[in-house]
Amino acid sequence: MTTMTEASVREFKMPDVGEGLTEAEILKWYVQPGDTVTDGQVVCEVETAKAAVELPIPYDGVVRELHFPEGTTVDVGTSIIAVAVAGAGGAAPEAPAEQPAAAPAPAKEEPKPEGRQPVLVGYGVATSSTRRRPRKGPEAGVPAQAIQAELNGHGGTVDEKPRPLAKPPVRKLAKDLGVDLGAIIPSGPDGIITREDVHAAATPRTAEQAAPVTAAPAAPATAAVPAPVASYDTARETRIPVKGVRKATAQAMVGSAFTAPHVTEFVTVDVTRTLKLVEELKQDKEMQGLRINPLLLIAKALLVAIKRNPEINASWDEASQEIVVKHYVNLGIAAATPRGLIVPNIKDAHAKTLPQLAQALGELVTTAREGKTSPAAMQGGTVTITNVGVFGVDTGTPILNPGESAILAVGAIKLQPWVHKGKVKPRQVTTLALSFDHRLVDGELGSKVLADVAAILEQPKRLITWA
Repeated sequence: MTTMTEASVREFKMPDVGEGLTEAEILKWYVQPGDTVTDGQVVCEVETAKAAVELPIPYDGVVRELHFPEGTTVDVGTSIIAVAVAGAGGAAPEAPAEQPAAAPAPAKEEPKPEGRQPVLVGYGVATSSTRRRPRKGPEAGVPAQAIQAELNGHGGTVDEKPRPLAKPPVRKLAKDLGVDLGAIIPSGPDGIITREDVHAAATPRTAEQAAPVTAAPAAPATAAVPAPVASYDTARETRIPVKGVRKATAQAMVGSAFTAPHVTEFVTVDVTRTLKLVEELKQDKEMQGLRINPLLLIAKALLVAIKRNPEINASWDEASQEIVVKHYVNLGIAAATPRGLIVPNIKDAHAKTLPQLAQALGELVTTAREGKTSPAAMQGGTVTITNVGVFGVDTGTPILNPGESAILAVGAIKLQPWVHKGKVKPRQVTTLALSFDHRLVDGELGSKVLADVAAILEQPKRLITWA
């Protein structure tokens, strides 16, 4: 047995989990003082200006102290946790007697998220090898219903009141509004506190309104109607701190809008045949187990259009006054999440077959849905697709991601009267919008790319002849 005097205390510092990041916010601690940790075990989740990231501890030992509470923004290089480790040649120190250390639990499969999904396009299945410390207490089997990681917090011991169940964004909202989560009656599945619960607790209510809030019936998948987030009869305003992903996105969009001269072109196209092909692909043996939807074929159509017009896949180098044409396509997919807009990209999407592209899209979306998109996954994009159609709108004028020359917005697909073979018939129609950097993409090039995408979606057999 090694005593604590034979052990040394090591300080784990906030690492730079991106490229040149200077700070990160501690979203959630997975350990507490007295807990035993092992090399590679995730001890906390932090949010940088680019993504939420889980931090593993690089050694074995017993947690001595957590230097910062959840919600604190910490500079890179600052110690965030102290761990007592074994001395040279010794065994790991034992936990304090008042809180015996538990043996590291074997990794187990994460519960699959249920309920409302993030505003993403194409859903698939991805596996994760991340080891998590199991929740203590009666909440151990609660499934994660989240679009960001798993539920935040730890259960208490039998002598302590269990910590309320809430997702990281909900905890943050409660903190911003000054609401005690422990005083809220949860309305979500399995006793999970929702955003609506927090807003209701923050707004003074009459006796008739004070009854526990019940979850509203789920809207049809096509409705996409957001739930109300606040009452306007008492609360005059809500202030939300701008930091992390939201702050970085805002700065990037302002920089892009006022640096690159944007031009947006539109085309409305009959995609009836594309939707029929989607249904056929769902029955194809090579596509079994993959999520097949219109976005997959839209992405493939854009990749083919780029192959036919490679100059669109470029960037502007201000320092050297050069246009840099990329001979690869890292295809970005914009995703709206509670932490803000993120745009992870599929590396070398141009080289993937249709099944490979479907698998990559599914993995990208699953990772974003779980809040595990890494900073590296959002770097190096060359062109982006944003699916604003999921909101039920016809199209938009998207702003370029910094360093990219084009972004394609996809509108809602609707049944509309359309002239087909000389007769007016009901057809599935959508509107596409292509924004591009007019410094390096002229009207002719932008028009050719947009026209090619539209032509493929109208006659998807061109995927074979043009690819």
